Amino acid sequence: MAKSLVIVESPAKAKTINKFLGKDFMVLASVGHIKDLPKSKLGIEIDSGFEPHYELIKGKANTIRELKKAGKIAEKIFLAPDPDREGEAIAWHIAEEIDKKKEKTFRVLFNEITEKAVKEAISSPTTLDQHKYEAQQARRVLDRLVGYQVSPILWDKVRRGLSAGRVQSVAVRIICEREREIQAFVPREYWSITARLETLAGDAFTAKLAKKGGKKIDLNNELDSRTVLSGLEGAPFKLAEVESKETKRNPAAPFTTSKLQQEAARKLGYTAKKTMMLAQQLYEGVEIGNEGPVGLISYMRTDSTRISNEAIAAARVHIEQKFGADYLPKGPNIYKTKKKTQDAHEAIRPTYFQYPPEAVKKDLSRDQFRLYQLIWNRFIACQMTPAIMDQTRALIEAKDYTFSASGSTVKFQGFMAVYIEGQDVEEEKEERLPAFKAGEALKLLGLDPAQHFTQPPPRYTEASLVKELEEKGIGRPSTYAAILSTIQDREYVVKENKQLKPTELGFMVTDLLVQSFPGILDVEFTAHMEEELDMIEDGQMEWREAMKEFYGPFKESLEKAKKEMKNVKAEEVPTDITCEKCGSAMVIKWGRKGKFLACSAYPGCKNTKDFTTGEDGKVVPLERTTETTDTPCPTCGKNMIVKSGRFGRFLACPDYPNCKTTKPLSTGIPCPNQDGGMIVERRTKRGRTFFSCSKYPSCTYATWEMPKAEGD
Repeated sequence: MAKSLVIVESPAKAKTINKFLGKDFMVLASVGHIKDLPKSKLGIEIDSGFEPHYELIKGKANTIRELKKAGKIAEKIFLAPDPDREGEAIAWHIAEEIDKKKEKTFRVLFNEITEKAVKEAISSPTTLDQHKYEAQQARRVLDRLVGYQVSPILWDKVRRGLSAGRVQSVAVRIICEREREIQAFVPREYWSITARLETLAGDAFTAKLAKKGGKKIDLNNELDSRTVLSGLEGAPFKLAEVESKETKRNPAAPFTTSKLQQEAARKLGYTAKKTMMLAQQLYEGVEIGNEGPVGLISYMRTDSTRISNEAIAAARVHIEQKFGADYLPKGPNIYKTKKKTQDAHEAIRPTYFQYPPEAVKKDLSRDQFRLYQLIWNRFIACQMTPAIMDQTRALIEAKDYTFSASGSTVKFQGFMAVYIEGQDVEEEKEERLPAFKAGEALKLLGLDPAQHFTQPPPRYTEASLVKELEEKGIGRPSTYAAILSTIQDREYVVKENKQLKPTELGFMVTDLLVQSFPGILDVEFTAHMEEELDMIEDGQMEWREAMKEFYGPFKESLEKAKKEMKNVKAEEVPTDITCEKCGSAMVIKWGRKGKFLACSAYPGCKNTKDFTTGEDGKVVPLERTTETTDTPCPTCGKNMIVKSGRFGRFLACPDYPNCKTTKPLSTGIPCPNQDGGMIVERRTKRGRTFFSCSKYPSCTYATWEMPKAEGD
């Protein structure tokens, strides 16, 4: 019989750990949290020191019964959920249920699921960390106070189903503010002149006009450009100055959570949510051949760049064996970690060097393999020598004009042989310059003027928004995936060409919240709250004191918003458009899909129309068009038409109400599960479009992105 019980939060993690521990241990999983605040009410006694009332999560009764039964006969109970605030809360709640006195309960922490790490943690257990638990509890209470008290105001004033969040609403505000910058941006015209030149040896290169009379020159229009071209007619071109130097480029630090999310978005096109799901699988254990489950990476929720000495030593052996001594620095590369980082954690890295990506490719899904390869390459590169670049800058003179040319070449690849960090904005590629020397005469092949316009700031992508949130100290990297999903699910933001664009709803809700809750929507205030949560975890602040400090001003804003926030739902904007059905004036109202025209005689007349606004601000009604198809109605044979309803677009019989037949709208793409079904377009209850198999429920295939047809 097992003498000790080990409890983790995931069955996959339990399976991996189980193979390291002998028959004296039983490993069970709680399957995530076992307790949470109630869904149907606030669940916080504000007047009793913000006391939270946790409930057992529905469906967890059997799990808790099993844990209690095993705990009763165990001599020792080791709680081994993840080594962060969320894991501490899971451990704390389990202990409350199975060993209230905590007489035989211990906390074990490990950053990787390897035999060495697990056994070391079991042999050196610690106690539950009350400060860390209280930091998680403070965050949970804060988020509940905001979400459950602000959201109902939005339901009352705008529409049901909307939500506000302490961090999510600030994220939407950042996206909205960027969009307004773009809308307000006025492009400015400017011109450039590029000289196509050739050396005496016949090597061609290009140089750009930079100065006139030793001062920077600005070409604001075509006339300025022509004036320069006229002044350069017949001018000799001479190489006035050449500067060459050797520079070093250092490798990037190993991955933290946010950096992994950013790079996976840039290089692999993964959402933050997908990245974290795959990283969790790689951390908890993947079946590798006959080895059973193997945890391939260290813990994936971390803001530390620290690496253990053992991992550095293994990386250095690997680098020397695979790449040679020239690629191995004299000593380890050490990376500085941010001041407030919990440095008990490590950076995200591989756990076993006998499992390089190619060796386990057959055991991983395509997505798992690509992410594992990214983590592996980044880690190996971080312990390699710098890349050495030869940079050349040349100044070319023609009369009193100066042209500039620059170029660089890689002299020694160093870490770049393995990994190069991605960029949010693509860098301009430098050409390779020929070998030349100062004083050399050059042959002009041509002058190319070009018109340009200044560009607005780019919209945020998932990668650049994660970077912005982290830099501003908003939320924690472990929460970014959920935030990005929520703001899109709520239709505050849509993704267009991988860029995040606020919807009309996003703008409206943000404006209402900024006006009514300036504190909550303030970036600096939100960052300050994160700092206070860190202080609670470090034992420097009492959690109830932090709640009290927050709630006073918040309560005042809450009461004011209930009375003064604009009631968009009831608002009607008059127009000069006449309803063609009853002759009454039409008004602009707000509905589930945004603004629309409605008859002011409602409910007597239910006529509605979509509209657009012209450049002059005039409201222009849009006439409804019927989209026909070649799909025959299975009931009466008439060609079906496309209609829109509560759950998105669908096919309907044109003979309604005589024939009420409907069908899902097919994309024409066969289901990847090859069950004879087709991929159809559907919509969730919240209105978000997704794609699933027409054979549902016998086939449960579903995806947010439209699948590509074979061969695309």
